[in-house]
Amino acid sequence: MNEAEIWKKIEHFFEVNFQTEKNPPIETILFLIGVQELGSGQQKFTKDDKVNLIHIAVCRLLEAFGYYKFSHYDNDGFPHFEELEKLPDLKPNEQQLLMKKAIIQYFQDEEIELT
Repeated sequence: MNEAEIWKKIEHFFEVNFQTEKNPPIETILFLIGVQELGSGQQKFTKDDKVNLIHIAVCRLLEAFGYYKFSHYDNDGFPHFEELEKLPDLKPNEQQLLMKKAIIQYFQDEEIELT
C-alpha cells in the first residue's frame, strides 16, 4: 500500500471514529493525536489548551524523525519535549507532507488498525 492509500485510510479512521468531516484538516488530526497523547480523555479545552495539544502532537510525531525527545510531564500532566534538532525551513506544502509522513509513521508505530 502506498502513502496516498494509507493517508486515505487514516482520514477515514478519523471520519468514522471521531465523526470529523470528510478529509479532515491536518490540524484536526493533530489536535486529536494531542488529546490521545495527553491521555486525559474527552473534555472541554480552552483555545490555549488546543494550541498546546497540537504542539504536543507535532513534538510526539516528529520524535520518530529525531527532532524531539520526550522530556517529562509537568504538574498538570502535560508532556514536554526537548528539541534535539532544528526543523529545516519548509514551505507550507512541505510542512504538510512532513506531517502526513509523521502521522503515517505514528499509526504504524502505535499499531493502530486501519480498515
